[in-house]
Amino acid sequence: MAQIDVRQKLEILADAAKYDASCASSGTAKRDSAGQSKGIGSTEGMGICHAYAPDGRCISLLKILLTNACVFDCHYCINRKSSNVRRARFTAREVVDLTLAFYRRNYIEGLFLSSGIIRSSDYTMEQIVEVARSLREDHQFRGYIHLKTIPDADPALIEAAGRHADRVSINIELPTVAGLKRLAPEKSTARIEDAMAGMKASIEDGGDAMRRYRSAPRFAPAGQSTQMIVGADAASDRDIVGTASRLYDRFGLRRVYYSAFSPIPDASSVLPLRRPPLMREHRLYQADWMTRFYGFRAAEVAQATDEQGMLPLDIDPKLAWALQRREAFPVDVNRAPRELLLRVPGLGVKAVDGIIASRRWRRLSLADVGRLSRSIAKLRPFIVTSDWRPTALVDRIDLRTKLTEQLELFG
Repeated sequence: MAQIDVRQKLEILADAAKYDASCASSGTAKRDSAGQSKGIGSTEGMGICHAYAPDGRCISLLKILLTNACVFDCHYCINRKSSNVRRARFTAREVVDLTLAFYRRNYIEGLFLSSGIIRSSDYTMEQIVEVARSLREDHQFRGYIHLKTIPDADPALIEAAGRHADRVSINIELPTVAGLKRLAPEKSTARIEDAMAGMKASIEDGGDAMRRYRSAPRFAPAGQSTQMIVGADAASDRDIVGTASRLYDRFGLRRVYYSAFSPIPDASSVLPLRRPPLMREHRLYQADWMTRFYGFRAAEVAQATDEQGMLPLDIDPKLAWALQRREAFPVDVNRAPRELLLRVPGLGVKAVDGIIASRRWRRLSLADVGRLSRSIAKLRPFIVTSDWRPTALVDRIDLRTKLTEQLELFG
């Protein structure tokens, strides 16, 4: 590998990191070095890569790879061994120095670090952990750190990553075992899930220690996440939602990220020639939201898919589900429990909480609900209020067409 300076490395390795979607800072612990004799950085405040905390704060992260060289030859990866791309590699010290320099210039508030596999999984994981260790222990860095871990690495190294990072990621890569075996034969779904299970156990042990002992160190306070590629294999949306739901249940993940496959230079012949519609990725995130915050089971979300197991692109999956389950509607907003209100198309969590709070004092009209929701056109066929009943509207054969026209008109 030809000698190149740090700026050229940054250009190459920041660009190579753009394919990783799982870059977020939500859920981390609050830390601040202000007023302390030691330490630099904070996980608070307003700011490269932008992620958002639960309260809406924008967090700027230095998002880079340690190296884009890799001993693996995964068909879908632009950094695979056989790919004809320009290679670069940071040392652990260079990543530490870059992170501190960017922070002192107020460009970033944290680091997102991933890597290709160099030499071996253990060697690469050692370098990643060393970056986080040096930032935390040598420089007292209190900003946000997200590390992408390598499932084939020694479990002790993955556990060490959790001691220094706010969040760790272990990518599942593809939604199905068959897809991973075909496109990344050097990787194993079983090994990936074993690493997730080990991280879950360590996070739970860390949380238990924190409850018992005030002085116990934090362990990956923002939890673990994963990412799967959409559209590189034959997996349907039904398959993807089912896999994501299983991962949430088994491993207590904070997030599953979806990344639409993007054709790469010198692509393998086994890959599709075109990327999937970006709207497909968006619909999967909406379906993910349904299972995480709206009380839907994966099997219920699957009812919104077509015969091929694909979610519709022209309407959101919650509306698609409601159109398939018309016997569940209309819902009386003045009487229905929270779990039923959350299933009404057009009502989000905040709107439902607003309805429940408001109806303690008065019976709500259609106009009242409209002030709490963004889309009264979507709501009308599915709710009953003090002055509105949809009568036969919810049973119309052409309801989907009418709603689509109205949503396009008011969109």
